[in-house]
Amino acid sequence: MTYLSRVRINPLRAASRTLLANPRALHGAVTAGIPDTEPGDRILWRLDADHPRRPMLLVLTPSKPDWTHIVEQAGWPDADGEHYAIRDYSPLLGQLAVGREFAFRLKASPVQNTSKPEKPSAHHTKTAAELHHRSYRLAHRTAAQQLAWFLDRTERWGFTVPEARTDHPAPGLEPSDSDAPAHARPAHEVRITDRSRSTFTKPGTRTAVTLTTATFEGRLRISDPALLQTALLGGIGPSKAYGCGLLTLAPLPAGAR
Repeated sequence: MTYLSRVRINPLRAASRTLLANPRALHGAVTAGIPDTEPGDRILWRLDADHPRRPMLLVLTPSKPDWTHIVEQAGWPDADGEHYAIRDYSPLLGQLAVGREFAFRLKASPVQNTSKPEKPSAHHTKTAAELHHRSYRLAHRTAAQQLAWFLDRTERWGFTVPEARTDHPAPGLEPSDSDAPAHARPAHEVRITDRSRSTFTKPGTRTAVTLTTATFEGRLRISDPALLQTALLGGIGPSKAYGCGLLTLAPLPAGAR
């Protein structure tokens, strides 16, 4: 059975600042809350910080977790209210059907594979020389590139993003960003609500990890329930251990249907 958890984080505590600043540390806190894991189990998580005073940790787990340690170290252990909620994920999966629409949110790490990067980093150069890599994995950095990465892949994830319900722009006001391919230029029911780039080190090493992310929100229409279920349970894109890849769905507001 799969569970979706939501954990309140107190950003003013010292332990919280460490977790919020380092995705590797937060990954460790997440895995510490899952008592039974099997080889190949996929754990997805995402930090939603829309409200800077009340960030929320969402976690998808293949078994029922316990988040007491996070509440004690980084929450409000003595305060009133629900410190964390754990819900069975099966009812949502049972609602997946062709043509159904949902609001969605996804934090992802849009990347591209290329054999000839324009400005390879020292790490990429060293890796290619030592391991004879034929390609590099590079992050998309502009909003246009990140949006195109997302829209190019929705079909393989089992859904489409409808075109926005807006009038066409007046002549001379059409988008002109050269980074966006022609098919991405019509407005779709998706927007990037947050973009970030962070660098942190792995425990016990001096290896630096640079993570570039984009958070997508909008409306999707299901085209293949089986593919969408795979994306929901298995995650989307790379860097899942660092808080990327968790796609969440919610009922559409009444006015958006």
